[in-house]
Amino acid sequence: MPDKLQKIASFQIDHTRLTPGMYTSRADGDVTTYDLRFVRPNTPPYLETAAMHTIEHLFATYVRGSEHRDGVVYFGPMGCRTGFYFLTRGLPAETVIALTKEALAFIAAFEGEIPGASAAECGNYREHDLPRARKYAGDMLHILEDWSPLRLCYPQ
Repeated sequence: MPDKLQKIASFQIDHTRLTPGMYTSRADGDVTTYDLRFVRPNTPPYLETAAMHTIEHLFATYVRGSEHRDGVVYFGPMGCRTGFYFLTRGLPAETVIALTKEALAFIAAFEGEIPGASAAECGNYREHDLPRARKYAGDMLHILEDWSPLRLCYPQ
């Protein structure tokens, strides 16, 4: 273990100023990490785990099946349960915002079997909540309605 732990970039963002939205968290070469903040940090209620799990399955399935699949690196939940990280490679910000909105609209309207939600495909396949995932996605879609690359910077 290092003698002194360095504070990572995401811990240097003032979480008391963050509001729901979409932000550029960091860029590492051609990989950009986006912060999809669904709820205000440190302000309960937080996202429920089962609904986050469902959003993860549906969002990842949608974007990895889209025409931009080669630019999708990862989509997954934040441990604090306030949102998700979406990592892309070589995609313009406008494209990522549009793809995010498309994925959220897909989730908000989704009906049927959740992709990858069987014992053979998922390590916790019983913990899903589609109705709440649909609500969270719809709420976030409304927040991002007029989002543009100019709004991707964290609040100062």
